[in-house]
Amino acid sequence: MKKVNWPKHSVLVIAIVATWLTTYVGYITSFNMKIDNMIQELILFINPLSFLLFIYGIALFIKSVKRRKIYILSISLITSIIMFSNAVFYRFFSDFITLPLLFQTSNFGDLSSSVLANIHGADIFFFTDVIIIALALKFIPNMEKSVSHRKIGRKLYFVVAATILMVNLGLAEAQRPQLLTRSFDRELLVKNIGTYNYHIYDLFIQSKTHAQRALADGSELTEVANYVNANYAEPDPEMFGVAKGKNVIMISLESLQNFVINNEMDGHVITPFLNELTKDPDTFYFNNFYHQTGLGKTSDSEFILENSLYGRNGGAVFFTNSGNTYNSLSEKLGDNGYFTSVMHANNRSFWNRDIMYQAMGIEKFYDVESYEIGEGEAVNWGMKDIPFFEQSIDLLKEMPQPFATRMITLTNHHPFDLDEEDMLIPPYESNSKTLNQYFQTVRYMDESIKVFFEDLKESGLYDDSIIIMYGDHYGISENHNKAMGMYLEKEITPVDTVELQKVPMFVHIPGYGKGEMSDELAGQLDLRPTILHLLGIDTKEDMQLGSDVFSPDHEPFVIFRDGRFVTNDHIYTQEVCYDIKTGEIDESGACESYNERATTELDYSDMIINGDLLRFTEEGQE
Repeated sequence: MKKVNWPKHSVLVIAIVATWLTTYVGYITSFNMKIDNMIQELILFINPLSFLLFIYGIALFIKSVKRRKIYILSISLITSIIMFSNAVFYRFFSDFITLPLLFQTSNFGDLSSSVLANIHGADIFFFTDVIIIALALKFIPNMEKSVSHRKIGRKLYFVVAATILMVNLGLAEAQRPQLLTRSFDRELLVKNIGTYNYHIYDLFIQSKTHAQRALADGSELTEVANYVNANYAEPDPEMFGVAKGKNVIMISLESLQNFVINNEMDGHVITPFLNELTKDPDTFYFNNFYHQTGLGKTSDSEFILENSLYGRNGGAVFFTNSGNTYNSLSEKLGDNGYFTSVMHANNRSFWNRDIMYQAMGIEKFYDVESYEIGEGEAVNWGMKDIPFFEQSIDLLKEMPQPFATRMITLTNHHPFDLDEEDMLIPPYESNSKTLNQYFQTVRYMDESIKVFFEDLKESGLYDDSIIIMYGDHYGISENHNKAMGMYLEKEITPVDTVELQKVPMFVHIPGYGKGEMSDELAGQLDLRPTILHLLGIDTKEDMQLGSDVFSPDHEPFVIFRDGRFVTNDHIYTQEVCYDIKTGEIDESGACESYNERATTELDYSDMIINGDLLRFTEEGQE
């Protein structure tokens, strides 16, 4: 058999091409990235190449054959792990991994069930290049010889790599001006500069963020304060203080989206008790209310409620900024005579809560150690909702009054597993196991709220309390749009995807009698000022970005952490402005001023958090 004479850099070429193609195929099979034209497709195709040329090209400087082999194989393995990890993460979060998330290792054990549910057998594909490269290293003989590399050849190689990078960035900038300076959307970054370059960019951004705090001197506060004051909404005199002196019970409804309220699944009512509350004369039900969380999910919703600021772009602020000074809801309530607490039957270290709660002035954390989890009462994340609420009643009765507590539910959490005895309705039937089981866990959550209301009345606490309930974040990501389309009997459009971010919000005031169903457009940032005003506590001097939903001056404008936004007339998503009523693209420029405002507001929130600016206020210096 005639021996094949391979070119001396065959393995290097094979490594680059194999990883390049594996990455590109991974893009189009594992990530739902919207491609509008051939230029965007070209960008997506070439964007891994410059990084791979640079990183594999380092092998040209390694003289040892053995070390060169190890290096090339190691790079292929690392890039495969990066793509695989992002694919699994994307299926749950519809987003890409960021540097701060890699340091949230204390959450990994608790997240194991969600992670495993999102690993697919086909994910072995991401390691195809590793297999190809390993075979090339074994069977191509040229790698067995020491190869000398001429300097001019190496220079030409890296000039080509740099040229490809410049072409990539030039095309990306033409498609999306100011991509690297104004983008809050990680998917947009990955689509334009590639997964690997995105992670390098993320490292730069995180380093810059840490530098912001070190260099901050408080002068930035004036600019932010002017913006906050200009957008302050005076409270409605009829609602201000309507719950003065009452206990405050805030219930975070895990993964509850608004589309299930007053709805059925195959003839089964999904939320019978919450449906009754929407018509209860003591309840204000907001059906046009959006979550505004990012990668921090439930912890983001907690942070938003407490501070009326946005979470961090690219990580959980509970981890990245737990040492900051805050002017939280709990601290404000504590200053006004309230005993403040959080009740959550999970590990106190999950989401770094034990540290962050101290930073936000929360007096007591009733974690899993405060509860007795009996046989059949455990769920992946701690304790089932019904026994959690039942045992919480005894803890509430022991609290000094007035108290303000946040209760965080658990059962309705991805992957939405439920014991058979807790299944009050059958599963849905679609191609999505996640959606199929979601209706059952939502039904169980609804039952747990009913039990809690009944027990609260029996305890004698009901009449002296105000109850605020809100969905913390989405439960069904856009990766399940096909199944959602089947349930809703329509094709899910970009507008629908945004509107599915609505979560229910209830304000229940026993004995009030003037409640109603409200179409007022609002979001989670509005919770803090709304709650404080209901209790008769002024917020005019507070550094908050939300506004009282009952105020006549409340602005119907909701901004998402990734830069999307909603007004009464328009939805802005994927860099396109849509008319809400028609669902058609609006090219009149109606979204431009709002887009600028959204960017400004997100920037201000980041300035406050990254610079730890509240430490420079009078309260922060006390």
